[in-house]
Amino acid sequence: MEGMFEGIVLGIIQGVTEWLPISSEGILVLVKTNFFSQGESARAMIEFAFFLHLGTFAAALLYLRKDVLLLAKALFAFHKANPETKKIFRFLFVSTLLTGIIGFFVLEGFIRAVDAQSLNITEILTFGIGILLLGTAFVQIKAKKGGVKVKSAKDLNDGDGVLLGVLQGFSALPGLSRSGLTVSALLLRKFDDETALRLSFLMSLPAVLGANILFHNTALAFTPTALWGVLFSFFFGLLAIHVLLTLARKFNFGYFVLLFAFFTILSAFV
Repeated sequence: MEGMFEGIVLGIIQGVTEWLPISSEGILVLVKTNFFSQGESARAMIEFAFFLHLGTFAAALLYLRKDVLLLAKALFAFHKANPETKKIFRFLFVSTLLTGIIGFFVLEGFIRAVDAQSLNITEILTFGIGILLLGTAFVQIKAKKGGVKVKSAKDLNDGDGVLLGVLQGFSALPGLSRSGLTVSALLLRKFDDETALRLSFLMSLPAVLGANILFHNTALAFTPTALWGVLFSFFFGLLAIHVLLTLARKFNFGYFVLLFAFFTILSAFV
């Protein structure tokens, strides 16, 4: 029952925070470290966080099934795809390639740095996550003040793919919000809200799949905590993505993230 409760709580957190400008990976590690930790290493907790991302991966795949189907068709018949689909396909190819390279080395470096310390892992992760959340808040607040957005998917270029790939790669660090950074960057590049959200969600699909291949832990698939976590992250992820696409453009979540970052940093010293 304890594993079931932990899985449900962490699954709900993953499902809701994945689409907000808050680091779902950072929040998962933070909650698990402070409430459910059994002395796991940083690598084990991050592997668990990635595993729960499979639930929101499935939610995004279902919600964006029409876009995914068009991109899948373009993979086998690129010359027949419409111009916008070709632009999105090229953008995803470039950004995913850079995300994989940068994300792997960034995350490996982070894990080794944390596991090598003799200090309490709770204090290290809590303080580090708080600092990284400050960066997320700054980018998100600036994005909302960036002016009129006029571009759509047909205006994508290789520069957009490079920039977004680099940002998504660094968002592998617990505390840096993948959705917050990617949506913010697209808004600052003058893309409209709907395009920014849609592209960010599509970018998450190959990134999550790749992360689970590189940092997979087969044993997780057979634990009640992980199974309940994936199930609840799917259902709440599906609900959250729908609510976000409907309402989130009216609010600036950057100030919420900023407040959360200060409380996170403070909690490291309590």
